[in-house]
Amino acid sequence: MFESNSVGIVKAQVAHFTRPLTLKSGAVLPQYHLAYETYGELNAAKSNAVLICHALSGNHHVAGRYTPEDKYPGWWDNLVGPGKPLDTNKFFVIGLNNLGGCHGSSGPSSVDPLTDKPYSATFPVVTVEDWVESQARLLDYLGIDQLAAVIGGSLGGMQALHWNIVYPERVRHAFVIASAPNLTAQNMAFNEVARQAIITDPEFFDGDYYNHGTVPRRGLRIARMLGHITYLSDDAMGEKFGRKLRHGDVKYSFDVEFEMESYLRYQGDKFAGEFDANTYLRMTRALDYFDPALDFEGNLSKALSRAKAKFVVISFTTDWRFSPARSREIVQALLDNALPVKYAEVTSAHGHDAFLMPDAHYHAIMRAYLEQIKV
Repeated sequence: MFESNSVGIVKAQVAHFTRPLTLKSGAVLPQYHLAYETYGELNAAKSNAVLICHALSGNHHVAGRYTPEDKYPGWWDNLVGPGKPLDTNKFFVIGLNNLGGCHGSSGPSSVDPLTDKPYSATFPVVTVEDWVESQARLLDYLGIDQLAAVIGGSLGGMQALHWNIVYPERVRHAFVIASAPNLTAQNMAFNEVARQAIITDPEFFDGDYYNHGTVPRRGLRIARMLGHITYLSDDAMGEKFGRKLRHGDVKYSFDVEFEMESYLRYQGDKFAGEFDANTYLRMTRALDYFDPALDFEGNLSKALSRAKAKFVVISFTTDWRFSPARSREIVQALLDNALPVKYAEVTSAHGHDAFLMPDAHYHAIMRAYLEQIKV
């Protein structure tokens, strides 16, 4: 049995595109496909569509379950559903797996129709700009001219921001959550360490591991463990694990001694078993490259001068990877353009992951704003 506010059983769909897509790098994808899911009903005026942009390891499975036996629902199920803050009784919600992903959209692990083999390392590097362009084509495919809202957290927030730069007429409201206008040097450093862990794994084979029958599991595992440390706050880690020993006393070894080590290894192993290393490389590069102010003499206000939407910017007090100060940069740039913006800095102990948590205050902010959107 599902909860009364669940979207219930859902099914992924795939849209095929045969019009070539020229990427920011100059590479061209002659054809590609995007996996997506929808929740709720598109109204007759097609004015109630909301696009969810996912973060680094997310995908199109935002809410619901594929079978009643599924252990976990979609990754933002606590936010999306009938009666939930993003109410599917009102909105038609779209989730998709970005290009370069590993959950159904064209990416390094999918088959190149020109060779009948996995793209592997030949799949081009993709950017936030490329994703927004492909997302716009998905909206065209679905017959949707304008979004009631585009919503994204972390890397998804960057996509929501870029939507307003390139397609200002197609967005009425934008939610930029736990995000930043670009990465700091420290953030790029974390990404580089993660990539090096993968690339130097002996099983990586220059990204062609599919054809060698191997998986760079060790590198991907370390990359994920590193990422997890940055997604949590010191307080959250302290509260959850502290210095608790796994076996009650120390063993004077390099096996798992502390609960934190056990947690990191579990998360690393789990991720390495379900995610693709080549996709991880591309997702982190998309984070690194995003910098909308770069083409405007480093001026974010100029970059956002074409935006027309009403904005909601949300940050979390313990998010040290995408700190509130970075969100305030976005807010200032929007105010410089006299754009309507509401900003909330939510007190939370969950660090960067807070945007995924069912925090009552955070959800109340989302609900209050979404309820007043006219469709």
